[in-house]
Amino acid sequence: MAPKKRTAVLISGRGSNMMALVAAARRPDYPADIVSIVSSRPDSSGLAWARAEALPATLVDHKAYASREAFDAAIDDVLADAAVELVALAGFMRIQSPAFVSKWQGRQLNIHPSLLPAFKGLNPQAQALAAGVKISGCSVHFVTAEVDSGPIIAQAAVPVLDGDSAETLAARILAAEHRLYPEALALVATGRARLIGDRVEIGPGEAAGGGHGQAQP
Repeated sequence: MAPKKRTAVLISGRGSNMMALVAAARRPDYPADIVSIVSSRPDSSGLAWARAEALPATLVDHKAYASREAFDAAIDDVLADAAVELVALAGFMRIQSPAFVSKWQGRQLNIHPSLLPAFKGLNPQAQALAAGVKISGCSVHFVTAEVDSGPIIAQAAVPVLDGDSAETLAARILAAEHRLYPEALALVATGRARLIGDRVEIGPGEAAGGGHGQAQP
């Protein structure tokens, strides 16, 4: 069995996707090991949860740094100390500097609650409702300099129901996120998800986790 990929999860808030990744990584056959959890906010409930679980959790308070570059350098130091190979953003509410994005190109993932490229940015659930779409969902993609625009690794669709509010739709999408993110990280950690130019190709084999997500070639 190949060595597990040493993975960091970056959070800013409740960290529910981080919890889903931790739960997956606790399975003996999962190909990634969560070796570092970093929060940009001291009041993050996800940080408190990680510490209560005795996980390797670090606070890098963005308010303590004079620039985006200095903040990113501090995070990069934490990642280096933990010999991190992959980075998963899970509700990490900071725009990264170009140098940091470039350094981790092809090794940093993000999850977004829409079927990208639709509804990028803030409040995608409200954007979906305003557009009148009948299907929404979530996407895991590699991080690039342009927000919510990197090559898509996997997606999962959920229905938009009559009478949905942004909150009810968000809850339905979040349940899909918790299934999809561990699947997508596994695809990257095993090398099955390969970045070819600006697209992701999925190598041979069955989709991880029973096919909840739809891989994008």
